[in-house]
Formats: sequence, structure tokens, C-alpha cells
Amino acid sequence: MKLHELAPAEGARREGFRVGRGPASGNGKTSGRGHKGQKSRSGYSRKRGFEGGQMPLKIRLPKRGFNNRFATPLTAINLSVLEGFEAGSTVTAELLLEKRILRKCPHGLKVLGNGEIKAALTIVADSFSASAKEKIEAAGGKCETKR
Repeated sequence: MKLHELAPAEGARREGFRVGRGPASGNGKTSGRGHKGQKSRSGYSRKRGFEGGQMPLKIRLPKRGFNNRFATPLTAINLSVLEGFEAGSTVTAELLLEKRILRKCPHGLKVLGNGEIKAALTIVADSFSASAKEKIEAAGGKCETKR
């Protein structure tokens, strides 16, 4: 099979319905749009979520919780990600970005304790979970906080 031989399955595509082709078609004259009104005009489009003037659902439902606009969420990584580093090396957010382990780290780095670490590493981060700190120190490494 070649690219120019590709075709949709039989009956998968229909021809578009031709409106405004006389009364015998069943969709002549007003072309299925009815008489007058906003929706019968060309160029009509309604806003997303518009319910005909009725109070929209997104406004009727109660609001819950709070989103802090000024929050600075930390980028989390697990110990399992740090297994490939050599013993004695210093791991920072900049190094992880350089090695493309992280794509971005806008507000800082937090190290979580999922996984095992065997090499003694010095890890510089903004925060450590208790289990991560325990495992790093058990392997002979150091945890340095920026903040």
C-alpha cells in the first residue's frame, strides 16, 4: 500500500448536505435556520458557556478553595533520579537543568525520598523530605539547603 492509495473506509465519509436548493429538498428558503432572529443571520457565534441569558452553570455552582496567586511551588524530584551521578559530585538544580533531567525549575527544588541512593552525593536544594534526608545521609552524602 502506498500513500496515494490511502482512502477512508466505505461509508465513513458523507457528502455535506446542500441547503438552500429549493422547497423540494426540505431545506430550501431559510436553509434550516428558521425565520428571523440572531441565529438566522450570517456571522452569528455565541460565547462559550452562553446559556441564552440564563445564569451560566459556571456561575451558578459554588466556588471552593483558594488559589494563591503568589505561591512559589517547588519542583520535586525523587532520589531514584539521582542514582546515575558519581560519588562525591555536587548536585544542584542548575546541573539537573543542564543534564536535561529537569525541563524547568522556576521556584526551587525539593528532593523526595522515593528510590534508593548508593553514592555519597552533596545535594544542594531548597527543601528535602525527611525520608530523603535520612537516605542521603545514610549513604554518606550531605544535604545543603539554599533557603
